Amino acid sequence: MKLLLSFKYFKEIYYAIAFLMAVLFIGTVGYIYLEDYSWMDAFYMTVITVSTVGFGEIAPLHPVGKLFTSLLIITTFGTFAYVISMITRYLISGQYRIYYKTFQVNNQLEKLSNHVIICGYGRNGRQAVKTLQAHKVPFLVIESDLELVHKLREEDSNILVIDGDATDDSVIIKAGINRALALITTLPRDTDNLFVVLTARDINKGLNIISRASDDRSEHKLRIAGANNVILPDKVGGAHMATLVTSPDLMQFLDQISMMGEDESTLVEIQFKNLPPDFEHKSILELEKRYQTGARIIGFKTPENKIIVNPSPETELVPKSKLFVLGNINQIIKIKQALHIDD
Repeated sequence: MKLLLSFKYFKEIYYAIAFLMAVLFIGTVGYIYLEDYSWMDAFYMTVITVSTVGFGEIAPLHPVGKLFTSLLIITTFGTFAYVISMITRYLISGQYRIYYKTFQVNNQLEKLSNHVIICGYGRNGRQAVKTLQAHKVPFLVIESDLELVHKLREEDSNILVIDGDATDDSVIIKAGINRALALITTLPRDTDNLFVVLTARDINKGLNIISRASDDRSEHKLRIAGANNVILPDKVGGAHMATLVTSPDLMQFLDQISMMGEDESTLVEIQFKNLPPDFEHKSILELEKRYQTGARIIGFKTPENKIIVNPSPETELVPKSKLFVLGNINQIIKIKQALHIDD
């Protein structure tokens, strides 16, 4: 019902119905005034005239009544058929379904927060979607290909997608950039990614921005524009393939960790703010003693953004630091439950 009351989705139908109602009103009033018909007879005469069904007159018309009827037929010829065809087109041709999906998306957008915005649903965008789905992170996709947007909405209701150009400020704002946790821009052209990064950083200063780049020379520009991380797929892919030759087992191990999501083994990030208040300036060893889940702390990020691999048990936990924890699904669930961390 709320969808039907939304003017912007059905304005063509509403305009057509409003015009038809106006014609019926004018015709009814005209016959009452000119032919002294009752309200019922005047309305009936108007309907059979507008619909051109060919029924006879209720009573012989006066010359002025005939002139009024002629003008009514000329000015409203096909109106009734147009309104019926308009409604039929919306219901049968799929327009209603498309608008219903759009209406659902807009409702979901209003409720979305702490989500990831993915710009572009190409190869990199699709992989980002799979990874976020595996980790149960809320996200939405901005895609300019309208046909692809409709296809995604039909085939996968779990993917929230909006149609539009990600370089357009209004589209980014519609995607909830002010409430977003991160933005991943995977557009084919570096100039478009640069524009998205500039816009996103200007609107949301604390946003985590990851950008794709095709050219090495674009990396520095994207970082200056505000990207926290810049990924060059060709460069990363080439290095990955070479490492599969030099250290195949190591790469297989790392791939398993990064691709499994939460199905088997996984690597998660725990921020200092998720730890109990009494752990400030305590050690990693003290944390592991209290929460014996079997998961292992394999990395530590200092407030100065320095990454320490395999940190010492005596490493001090301080505000704005982060822990990287490796474990299987059950171990990760246990530690999240113990720390009251929501997925």
